Amino acid sequence: MSQLPPGPRMPRALQAVGWTQRSLPWLERCHRRYGDAFTLRILHWGDWVILADPDDVKKVFTAGDAVGVAVANPLLGPVLGPRSVMLLEEPQHMRRRKLMLPHFHGQAIAADAAMMSEVAQREVEGWPEGEPFALWPRMQEVTKEVVMRAVFGEDNGQLEELRRRLRRLTEWMNDPRNLAQLATLGPDRIVRSRGYREAMGPVEEAVIEEVRRRRAQPDPDRVGVVEMLVQSRHEDGSLLGEPELRDELLTLLTDGPTSTSLAWTLERLLRNPDKLERAREEALAGDDVTYLDAVIKETLRMRPPVPVVVRRLLEPMRLGGHELPAGTVVAPCIHLIHRDQRWYERPHEFLPERFLGRQPGTYTWIPFGGGVRRCLAASYAEMEMKRVLRAILTTVELRPASDRSERMRKSAISFSPDQSGLVIAEPRQTDPAGPRALAPA
Repeated sequence: MSQLPPGPRMPRALQAVGWTQRSLPWLERCHRRYGDAFTLRILHWGDWVILADPDDVKKVFTAGDAVGVAVANPLLGPVLGPRSVMLLEEPQHMRRRKLMLPHFHGQAIAADAAMMSEVAQREVEGWPEGEPFALWPRMQEVTKEVVMRAVFGEDNGQLEELRRRLRRLTEWMNDPRNLAQLATLGPDRIVRSRGYREAMGPVEEAVIEEVRRRRAQPDPDRVGVVEMLVQSRHEDGSLLGEPELRDELLTLLTDGPTSTSLAWTLERLLRNPDKLERAREEALAGDDVTYLDAVIKETLRMRPPVPVVVRRLLEPMRLGGHELPAGTVVAPCIHLIHRDQRWYERPHEFLPERFLGRQPGTYTWIPFGGGVRRCLAASYAEMEMKRVLRAILTTVELRPASDRSERMRKSAISFSPDQSGLVIAEPRQTDPAGPRALAPA
């Protein structure tokens, strides 16, 4: 007989508050009490079976068509739209994924590497000196500009209005008041609210206007993901419709977790001066990124962009010692697996060295999810982080503006530093021997 694993018995409304306001400590308490599989019953979210055993995670990630899509954050559904590659079911998901994947892997990453460095360098050179400022919003500006160029190519300032509107949407989505309302009112009422419509509507209008312009004025010399999308066709030969293009472009343009991961990487380095110095020395040498790669992997372990990935069982499956029926929502818990001492020695310490000379486990290091729905831009994001971090480490000296390590605070999509990465920057003292050239990352 099918029966969900045990879990907290508090009312669904209280579980919704716990999930939106204190997600990570709550997950940890439940894990200690109930073990590697437990059920959360959350108002507006439904019932989730949380999984913290890598063997169960492997079953979910390798189940193929037996597992479908579900959304961990209910606000993302209406923001991304039902035709987003993230929300499509098979086989439509795989067809769309194959269409977009080449633009975020291999040669596409290499082609955009110099652009990433250029964008980061320009941002860093504009930072205030000697006074505290929040790093996370600055990283949002960098990652937003990188994705704008990747999606639209060079635009000569034509898309400044879209940039402004995206900035406003990001601010609305990350406003703690809106996140609190999400827990009590649910996503349907939030997306009907005046604030949401005023933030999202102008972005949608600008995106569709650009799509129409590109279709009306095709340019074979223009490059960018949008060029590929506006020319793509369904199997019957018809072009992708404007609603589909809206959803795919909003999926790419809506503030993603890369900016948060960058802010956390620097926050962790600044709290560990020996790690910071080693990363800086490597960045200045310019002939290797081995340690910086380990720093990024360790940050993504300690501060994964999202705490869970969510899937829906389309067929019955035995997980966590329970026979779960079709329709059950299961959630492999990245946060709990990444902090489990069974898989990581001294899991609460920032130790990039644990990834030197060894690759992370396929099902014990899952910051980008796994299986056929693993984040298609994962490799692109890691390259972007390396490029941005090298620009920062070789240009300025940073120090934290506070003695206290920053806590994890829930934002719209990921978990950001609670002080938004408050730092003080000073010009880096030039090496008397002169600057060393930076080799490609």
